[in-house]
Amino acid sequence: MDPITLEVPHMLRAPAAAANQGANAHTSSQPIITGTSVLAFKYKDGIMMAADTLGAFGSMARFRDENRFMQVGDTLVGAGGDMSDFQYMKHILEDMQTREYDMDDGQRMGTRSVYKYVSNVMYGRRNRFDPLWNAYVVGGVEGGERFLGYVNLYGTTYEADCVATGFGAHLAIPMLRKRVEGRADEVTEEEAVAVLDDCMRTLLYRDCQAFNRVRRAKVTARGVEVSEPYALQTDWSIADYVVGYGA
Repeated sequence: MDPITLEVPHMLRAPAAAANQGANAHTSSQPIITGTSVLAFKYKDGIMMAADTLGAFGSMARFRDENRFMQVGDTLVGAGGDMSDFQYMKHILEDMQTREYDMDDGQRMGTRSVYKYVSNVMYGRRNRFDPLWNAYVVGGVEGGERFLGYVNLYGTTYEADCVATGFGAHLAIPMLRKRVEGRADEVTEEEAVAVLDDCMRTLLYRDCQAFNRVRRAKVTARGVEVSEPYALQTDWSIADYVVGYGA
Protein backbone atom coordinates (compact mmCIF):
# COMPACT_ATOMS: atom_id res chain seq x y z
CA MET A 1 0.00 0.00 0.00
CA ASP A 2 1.39 3.37 -0.94
CA PRO A 3 2.18 5.72 1.96
CA ILE A 4 -0.11 8.69 2.56
CA THR A 5 1.45 12.10 3.11
CA LEU A 6 -0.48 14.74 5.03
CA GLU A 7 0.45 18.43 4.91
CA VAL A 8 -0.45 20.32 8.07
CA PRO A 9 -1.31 23.96 7.20
CA HIS A 10 0.41 25.36 10.28
CA MET A 11 1.56 28.58 8.69
CA LEU A 12 0.71 30.96 5.88
CA ARG A 13 2.52 30.45 2.62
CA ALA A 14 5.19 33.07 2.16
CA PRO A 15 4.51 35.62 -0.62
CA ALA A 16 7.70 34.47 -2.35
CA ALA A 17 6.35 30.91 -2.49
CA ALA A 18 3.02 32.19 -3.79
CA ALA A 19 4.84 34.18 -6.43
CA ASN A 20 6.56 30.99 -7.64
CA GLN A 21 3.45 28.82 -7.49
CA GLY A 22 2.36 27.79 -10.98
CA ALA A 23 4.84 30.17 -12.56
CA ASN A 24 5.89 27.69 -15.24
CA ALA A 25 2.32 27.58 -16.51
CA HIS A 26 2.14 31.36 -16.93
CA THR A 27 2.91 32.00 -20.56
CA SER A 28 1.06 35.26 -21.18
CA SER A 29 3.41 37.99 -22.38
CA GLN A 30 0.44 40.20 -23.16
CA PRO A 31 -3.03 40.49 -21.59
CA ILE A 32 -5.81 38.72 -23.50
CA ILE A 33 -9.14 39.18 -21.68
CA THR A 34 -8.88 42.48 -19.83
CA GLY A 35 -10.81 44.72 -17.49
CA THR A 36 -10.30 48.44 -17.49
CA SER A 37 -10.66 51.04 -14.71
CA VAL A 38 -11.30 50.45 -11.02
CA LEU A 39 -12.05 53.62 -9.04
CA ALA A 40 -11.88 53.96 -5.26
CA PHE A 41 -11.80 56.70 -2.66
CA LYS A 42 -12.30 57.31 1.04
CA TYR A 43 -15.57 58.75 2.26
CA LYS A 44 -17.17 59.45 5.62
CA ASP A 45 -18.06 55.85 6.52
CA GLY A 46 -15.26 53.92 4.78
CA ILE A 47 -14.16 53.10 1.24
CA MET A 48 -16.22 53.31 -1.96
CA MET A 49 -15.23 51.45 -5.17
CA ALA A 50 -16.63 50.93 -8.64
CA ALA A 51 -15.73 48.91 -11.72
CA ASP A 52 -17.58 47.90 -14.85
CA THR A 53 -18.42 44.30 -15.68
CA LEU A 54 -16.68 43.94 -19.04
CA GLY A 55 -13.99 41.43 -19.88
CA ALA A 56 -12.79 42.73 -23.24
CA PHE A 57 -11.11 40.59 -25.90
CA GLY A 58 -9.14 43.34 -27.60
CA SER A 59 -11.82 45.77 -28.76
CA MET A 60 -14.57 43.12 -28.58
CA ALA A 61 -16.99 43.35 -25.64
CA ARG A 62 -16.69 39.59 -25.12
CA PHE A 63 -17.62 38.84 -21.49
CA ARG A 64 -20.18 41.25 -20.06
CA ASP A 65 -20.79 39.98 -16.53
CA GLU A 66 -17.33 39.87 -14.95
CA ASN A 67 -16.96 40.54 -11.24
CA ARG A 68 -13.66 42.34 -10.70
CA PHE A 69 -14.01 42.54 -6.93
CA MET A 70 -12.89 40.01 -4.35
CA GLN A 71 -13.63 40.03 -0.65
CA VAL A 72 -10.80 38.88 1.62
CA GLY A 73 -12.19 38.90 5.15
CA ASP A 74 -13.22 42.50 5.76
CA THR A 75 -11.01 43.75 2.93
CA LEU A 76 -12.04 44.48 -0.64
CA VAL A 77 -9.70 43.91 -3.58
CA GLY A 78 -10.49 45.37 -7.01
CA ALA A 79 -8.58 44.37 -10.14
CA GLY A 80 -7.87 45.79 -13.57
CA GLY A 81 -5.86 44.13 -16.31
CA ASP A 82 -5.71 40.49 -17.37
CA MET A 83 -8.64 38.48 -16.03
CA SER A 84 -6.81 35.13 -16.01
CA ASP A 85 -4.06 36.63 -13.85
CA PHE A 86 -6.74 38.03 -11.54
CA GLN A 87 -8.20 34.52 -11.25
CA TYR A 88 -4.74 33.28 -10.30
CA MET A 89 -4.44 35.97 -7.61
CA LYS A 90 -7.89 35.01 -6.31
CA HIS A 91 -6.69 31.42 -6.03
CA ILE A 92 -3.66 32.54 -4.00
CA LEU A 93 -5.78 34.70 -1.68
CA GLU A 94 -8.38 31.95 -1.21
CA ASP A 95 -5.59 29.53 -0.33
CA MET A 96 -4.22 32.06 2.15
CA GLN A 97 -7.65 32.41 3.79
CA THR A 98 -8.06 28.63 4.01
CA ARG A 99 -4.68 28.21 5.67
CA GLU A 100 -5.39 31.01 8.10
CA TYR A 101 -8.75 29.45 9.00
CA ASP A 102 -7.09 26.06 9.54
CA MET A 103 -4.60 27.62 11.95
CA ASP A 104 -7.56 28.44 14.25
CA ASP A 105 -5.50 30.87 16.34
CA GLY A 106 -8.10 33.63 16.59
CA GLN A 107 -6.10 35.97 14.36
CA ARG A 108 -7.41 37.62 11.19
CA MET A 109 -5.65 39.19 8.23
CA GLY A 110 -6.18 42.93 8.37
CA THR A 111 -6.43 45.20 5.35
CA ARG A 112 -2.80 46.31 5.55
CA SER A 113 -1.65 42.69 5.75
CA VAL A 114 -3.68 41.76 2.66
CA TYR A 115 -2.25 44.78 0.85
CA LYS A 116 1.29 43.81 1.81
CA TYR A 117 0.71 40.22 0.74
CA VAL A 118 -0.63 41.22 -2.68
CA SER A 119 2.21 43.72 -3.22
CA ASN A 120 4.83 41.10 -2.30
CA VAL A 121 3.34 38.58 -4.73
CA MET A 122 3.32 41.18 -7.51
CA TYR A 123 6.87 42.32 -6.76
CA GLY A 124 8.08 38.72 -6.62
CA ARG A 125 6.62 37.96 -10.03
CA ARG A 126 8.10 41.16 -11.45
CA ASN A 127 11.55 40.13 -10.21
CA ARG A 128 11.18 36.82 -12.03
CA PHE A 129 10.44 38.75 -15.25
CA ASP A 130 7.06 37.01 -15.33
CA PRO A 131 4.64 39.62 -13.96
CA LEU A 132 0.94 39.23 -13.31
CA TRP A 133 -0.58 41.76 -15.71
CA ASN A 134 -2.82 43.49 -13.20
CA ALA A 135 -3.24 46.61 -11.15
CA TYR A 136 -4.98 46.20 -7.78
CA VAL A 137 -6.87 48.49 -5.45
CA VAL A 138 -7.05 47.29 -1.84
CA GLY A 139 -9.35 48.99 0.65
CA GLY A 140 -10.81 48.43 4.07
CA VAL A 141 -11.43 49.73 7.57
CA GLU A 142 -8.98 48.45 10.17
CA GLY A 143 -8.89 49.58 13.78
CA GLY A 144 -11.36 52.36 12.98
CA GLU A 145 -9.05 53.77 10.28
CA ARG A 146 -9.77 53.77 6.56
CA PHE A 147 -7.07 52.30 4.34
CA LEU A 148 -6.77 52.54 0.57
CA GLY A 149 -3.78 51.39 -1.46
CA TYR A 150 -2.69 50.65 -5.01
CA VAL A 151 -0.26 48.08 -6.43
CA ASN A 152 0.62 47.45 -10.09
CA LEU A 153 2.35 44.74 -12.11
CA TYR A 154 5.80 46.13 -11.17
CA GLY A 155 5.05 45.84 -7.47
CA THR A 156 4.89 49.64 -7.20
CA THR A 157 2.67 50.67 -4.29
CA TYR A 158 1.22 53.82 -2.80
CA GLU A 159 -1.56 54.88 -0.47
CA ALA A 160 -3.90 57.79 -1.15
CA ASP A 161 -7.38 59.18 -0.49
CA CYS A 162 -8.39 58.33 -4.07
CA VAL A 163 -6.87 55.80 -6.48
CA ALA A 164 -7.71 54.38 -9.89
CA THR A 165 -6.41 51.83 -12.37
CA GLY A 166 -6.40 51.87 -16.18
CA PHE A 167 -7.79 54.87 -18.03
CA GLY A 168 -9.31 56.04 -14.75
CA ALA A 169 -5.85 57.03 -13.54
CA HIS A 170 -5.82 59.69 -16.29
CA LEU A 171 -9.47 60.76 -16.56
CA ALA A 172 -11.12 60.03 -13.21
CA ILE A 173 -8.37 60.93 -10.75
CA PRO A 174 -8.53 64.70 -11.55
CA MET A 175 -12.31 64.58 -10.94
CA LEU A 176 -11.89 62.67 -7.69
CA ARG A 177 -9.18 65.01 -6.45
CA LYS A 178 -11.38 67.99 -7.13
CA ARG A 179 -14.53 66.59 -5.54
CA VAL A 180 -13.45 64.31 -2.67
CA GLU A 181 -9.73 64.60 -1.88
CA GLY A 182 -9.25 66.33 1.46
CA ARG A 183 -12.97 65.93 2.25
CA ALA A 184 -13.00 62.27 3.27
CA ASP A 185 -14.63 63.07 6.62
CA GLU A 186 -17.39 65.12 4.97
CA VAL A 187 -18.43 63.04 1.95
CA THR A 188 -21.67 61.17 2.62
CA GLU A 189 -22.57 57.86 1.02
CA GLU A 190 -25.11 59.56 -1.27
CA GLU A 191 -22.52 62.05 -2.50
CA ALA A 192 -19.94 59.27 -2.91
CA VAL A 193 -22.33 57.28 -5.11
CA ALA A 194 -23.04 60.37 -7.25
CA VAL A 195 -19.30 61.08 -7.67
CA LEU A 196 -18.59 57.47 -8.67
CA ASP A 197 -21.40 57.46 -11.22
CA ASP A 198 -20.17 60.73 -12.74
CA CYS A 199 -16.63 59.35 -13.04
CA MET A 200 -17.77 56.03 -14.51
CA ARG A 201 -20.00 57.91 -16.97
CA THR A 202 -17.05 60.03 -18.10
CA LEU A 203 -14.98 56.89 -18.62
CA LEU A 204 -17.80 55.35 -20.62
CA TYR A 205 -17.78 58.35 -22.94
CA ARG A 206 -14.00 58.36 -23.38
CA ASP A 207 -12.65 54.83 -22.85
CA CYS A 208 -13.43 52.48 -25.74
CA GLN A 209 -13.10 49.47 -23.40
CA ALA A 210 -15.46 50.80 -20.74
CA PHE A 211 -18.95 49.34 -20.42
CA ASN A 212 -22.31 50.70 -19.35
CA ARG A 213 -22.83 48.09 -16.65
CA VAL A 214 -21.25 48.85 -13.29
CA ARG A 215 -20.77 47.19 -9.93
CA ARG A 216 -20.37 49.43 -6.91
CA ALA A 217 -18.84 48.27 -3.63
CA LYS A 218 -18.28 49.77 -0.21
CA VAL A 219 -16.28 48.78 2.85
CA THR A 220 -17.35 50.09 6.24
CA ALA A 221 -16.94 49.03 9.85
CA ARG A 222 -19.93 46.73 9.26
CA GLY A 223 -18.14 44.83 6.49
CA VAL A 224 -18.08 44.58 2.69
CA GLU A 225 -21.07 45.13 0.41
CA VAL A 226 -21.01 44.67 -3.38
CA SER A 227 -24.00 45.79 -5.42
CA GLU A 228 -25.63 43.98 -8.29
CA PRO A 229 -24.71 45.36 -11.73
CA TYR A 230 -26.66 48.42 -12.85
CA ALA A 231 -26.70 50.63 -15.94
CA LEU A 232 -25.60 54.25 -15.95
CA GLN A 233 -27.84 57.02 -17.26
CA THR A 234 -26.14 58.52 -20.32
CA ASP A 235 -26.72 61.34 -22.79
CA TRP A 236 -25.11 60.88 -26.21
CA SER A 237 -26.35 64.17 -27.68
CA ILE A 238 -22.87 65.51 -26.88
CA ALA A 239 -21.54 63.26 -29.66
CA ASP A 240 -22.75 65.81 -32.24
CA TYR A 241 -20.05 68.18 -30.99
CA VAL A 242 -17.25 65.67 -31.59
CA VAL A 243 -15.36 66.46 -34.80
CA GLY A 244 -15.70 63.56 -37.24
CA TYR A 245 -18.68 61.93 -35.49
CA GLY A 246 -21.09 60.49 -38.03
CA ALA A 247 -18.83 61.39 -40.94
